[in-house]
Amino acid sequence: MKRDIHPEYREVVFHDVGADFMFLTRSTVKTDKTIEYEGKKYPLVTLEISSASHPFYTGQQKFVDSMGRVDRFTRKYGGEYFTKPPEKQKPKFKKRI
Repeated sequence: MKRDIHPEYREVVFHDVGADFMFLTRSTVKTDKTIEYEGKKYPLVTLEISSASHPFYTGQQKFVDSMGRVDRFTRKYGGEYFTKPPEKQKPKFKKRI
């Protein structure tokens, strides 16, 4: 294994600014910011979204009205997609007997 080619693997504090949530983990991410966390000084990485603020994990997920999507589709295409039966495809080649 070659020496001095791997990034520094160290403890880093990630701060979710949306939920004001911080957690300590190990990472190779580079940052110039630092913070004092639990009595020690660590590099700091700010995040917009983490498990503390993501709608999937918090249970505040918004559901899209699927009926609105269908109505929008029928307005756009005039309802022809639902009213016309599908056309049968003609064979491209004739069979030889």
